[in-house]
Amino acid sequence: MIIVDHFNNNHIICEKKEYLFFSGTFYLGMNYNTRFRELINEGMEQYGNNYGSSRNSNFRLKVFEEAESALALFTGAPAALTVSSGFMAGQLVVNMLQEDNYFVVAPNTHPAVCRHQADFYEGDFQRWTEDIAEMIASRQADKIAIVCNSNDPLFCKPYSFNWTLSLPENKEITLVIDDSHGIGVTGEHGQGIYNNIQRRQNVNLIVIASLAKAMGIPGGVVLGADAMIGQLRTSPFFGTSSPIAPGYLYAFTKAGQVYSDARRQLSENIRLFNSLLPNRDMFNALAGYPVFYTTRHSLSDFLNKHGILISSFAYPRPEGDIVTRIIINSGHAKKDIERLAHCLHLFENRI
Repeated sequence: MIIVDHFNNNHIICEKKEYLFFSGTFYLGMNYNTRFRELINEGMEQYGNNYGSSRNSNFRLKVFEEAESALALFTGAPAALTVSSGFMAGQLVVNMLQEDNYFVVAPNTHPAVCRHQADFYEGDFQRWTEDIAEMIASRQADKIAIVCNSNDPLFCKPYSFNWTLSLPENKEITLVIDDSHGIGVTGEHGQGIYNNIQRRQNVNLIVIASLAKAMGIPGGVVLGADAMIGQLRTSPFFGTSSPIAPGYLYAFTKAGQVYSDARRQLSENIRLFNSLLPNRDMFNALAGYPVFYTTRHSLSDFLNKHGILISSFAYPRPEGDIVTRIIINSGHAKKDIERLAHCLHLFENRI
């Protein structure tokens, strides 16, 4: 394990040695985006560094409702509710559904939308989708909750959601999707998956997401129908929790152009990296997505010796298999990507 002394954009310092950083989930580079930081500072000047009160108290900060309206508009959802983390968003929804619904959990689903540890398991998502409609039809329960991820940010296997149109029509189904690794990156304008899910009238859609990844906001969001958001909004689970620091939500409401520019830069960086690869078969990758998975785990140590750090560790369980990935973000300069590509050529041409 490498202990980092200093982190400056995509350059980190460890024991007086500088490394290029191609890891992390800050896909749009908001963690060191100068303009975004200025907007955060503006927000903190107006609302303070933090807000430790309940949002169900006898007064409200208008920025919460403003940001939630903006998030709903951005994602195409009817309504949105912000909370302190993506994990909190998932557990808020699970807490609402678990008493009345029979749960069906897809393989590799993030624990944020699991009821307990036993819900999590690894497997083939595509194979699971082939059996899901028949499996639900065979259940006696009338109310079903299906939970899954929106994409595969680990192994970069494609996810299809065509199966949602084949779900039984005689049951009340709630589909809960974790879009933490999609929002801000996927969709024509980075809006994520909400508007891409086709479904029958008996299927209610809820999307939860961490905003701390591409969006650069330490918090989470729940997207869905007005009535469902209203139910969550008045629940004790929500009312007793601390909200996102409002300065970050202020920044979000002002940062439309900042996000747009960052997405454009990310697309350019992905195209450049793809054009410089010595061998496309080195990686599994999804079109337009900034994560590149490889089974060649020795790549991590090789790049480390050349002053480049990539993601390579056991996940989600520490005793599990190593997951090795290169992750591109908007903050990478052209010379950074060229240096990485040069080292990949060296790795491929080893004798």
